[in-house]
Amino acid sequence: MTSVGTPLIAHASPPVRALGRMAIAAILLLSPLAAAPAAAQVASELPDDCMAGEKIVCPGRDLRHIILKGRDLSGADLKGANLAHANLRGANLKGTDLSGATLDGADLEAAHMQGAKLEGASLRGAKMDYIRAASADFAKADLTASTIEFAWLPRVNLKGARLVNANLQETKLPGATLEDADLTGAWFPFANFQEVVMTGCKDCPTDW
Repeated sequence: MTSVGTPLIAHASPPVRALGRMAIAAILLLSPLAAAPAAAQVASELPDDCMAGEKIVCPGRDLRHIILKGRDLSGADLKGANLAHANLRGANLKGTDLSGATLDGADLEAAHMQGAKLEGASLRGAKMDYIRAASADFAKADLTASTIEFAWLPRVNLKGARLVNANLQETKLPGATLEDADLTGAWFPFANFQEVVMTGCKDCPTDW
């Protein structure tokens, strides 16, 4: 008779003991996976406390990787928010306050950004093709290595902005301000710089 406290597997036949050891080994191997936390899901909604009635007020919040594709964020307060790698493709950002915000690697393709405030914002490596941003304020913004092809930027303020290695192919900037901006290494074939203010601009085109 098996004594109390003696594992039953010790008294089993050799084949059963072998199967028992294999089962124990499998449990030990799989237990770390069972204990591992589930992968974090990418948010597709703003936090509830960002809603103030019908107005979005979410300054300084961590919204990295959030998916807000095609959303109406017009007039929102997102000052200083971290929107790195966010999906804002086709979003309505008219009059949105993104001053001092981080949008590094964000997808802003075809976004409507008329009158948006992005003073001092970081948009390094951001995808901004086909944006419409008439009279938007990008003063002192960092647009290093960003892609801004075929964009419509009349009267946009890029004073003191950093556009190093940016791609501005066929972008239209009539009446824009590039005073003291840095376009070192920027690429702008067929871009339109008509009536652009370029005082103190580094490596701005000279044939306009």
